[in-house]
Amino acid sequence: MAELIYYCGTMDSGKSTLALQTAHNHQSRGRTGLIFTSQDRAGKGTISSRLGLKSEAIEVSSELDLHRFVVEALSQGTRIDYVICDEAQFYQPEQIEQLAKIADGLGIDVFAFGILTDFRTKLFPGSARLVELADRVNTLQVEALCWCGERATHNARTVGGTMVTEGAQVVVGDVTDSNEIAYEVLCRRHHMRKVTAKVSKAAHTSPEPLPFNS
Repeated sequence: MAELIYYCGTMDSGKSTLALQTAHNHQSRGRTGLIFTSQDRAGKGTISSRLGLKSEAIEVSSELDLHRFVVEALSQGTRIDYVICDEAQFYQPEQIEQLAKIADGLGIDVFAFGILTDFRTKLFPGSARLVELADRVNTLQVEALCWCGERATHNARTVGGTMVTEGAQVVVGDVTDSNEIAYEVLCRRHHMRKVTAKVSKAAHTSPEPLPFNS
């Protein structure tokens, strides 16, 4: 039976790399499928990895009916052996239900990749629905690291290097973004204390002690 599988992790844990590798593995065995993404940092209709890998993909807007899209493609003679969905945290909950219908009703394996929680440590709606519906939820084994060297478990949004906990849930950025708004992965201890790499560096160079233990 076909399955809906969700691979999740923090930013910088290799989600998009694994999505592209999964597509390559299927394609190398003569299988064909569809690749979806949403709001990738490389731009619309692109799935990209921080290792430099890229592929064209179908952009998922909030209005796209994924099940209907696949059914229409099949009716036009397109062969679909698998469906890959990157940045699945940005999908609408009803779109996750459509992915489950693709697996159950059409017998097509669906591989979803995404981030569980946002910069406020709250579940993305798409990720929450995937946890509820997926046949399997797999945490990626590649561990992103906090600046302190510990395993990073939380995503932080920074403005000018300072962590913020308010604002819109979705603002596309990158952990290596040079713009004012960027992202950083932290261990739970430093996320709760709002100690980013920039704050830590300032603590070690400032003549005045800062009010936290790094």
